[in-house]
Amino acid sequence: MAVRDVLLYPDRALKQVAAPAQPDEIERVGADLVDTMRSFPGCVGIAAPQIGEPVRMIAVDLTGHPKAEDPNGLMVLANPRVAEESAEGGVAREGCLSIPDLTANVRRAESVEIEHSGGRVASRGFEARCLLHEIDHLDGILFLDRVASLVDDLFRRKSYAPPPSEPGTGS
Repeated sequence: MAVRDVLLYPDRALKQVAAPAQPDEIERVGADLVDTMRSFPGCVGIAAPQIGEPVRMIAVDLTGHPKAEDPNGLMVLANPRVAEESAEGGVAREGCLSIPDLTANVRRAESVEIEHSGGRVASRGFEARCLLHEIDHLDGILFLDRVASLVDDLFRRKSYAPPPSEPGTGS
């Protein structure tokens, strides 16, 4: 439908808890999430609050990503919630379209099961990490909020994906 601008930290909207997505919003917001995500090369996920939509929707797609062991393909999830997650997890580097200049080491569960309006999905590894990152956005949580040490675990981004090719598309 439309490539939308991505809100940047410290925009207040990024720290708000999103409202449940209503049936009449799902198709429109979902299409905008996918279009916006795909406009950023290398982007694997985005949440509705990042495009100024305060509803509980995310899009994640790790198809062909080298870190994804067995991805589920494109997922556009309305009202997702973590139903189960492994107690064991790992620390890995995360970045975010809304915080483009920083990355950080973040501890996350290794596997998750997510319930959403369309059913349930299971995921492991990098894809599970991406789902958890995007669901955090729905609760106003940024990856910076999950960093153990701002001194040891926060880094300036060393490289960037090329900017979107269309004018007015994000940052």
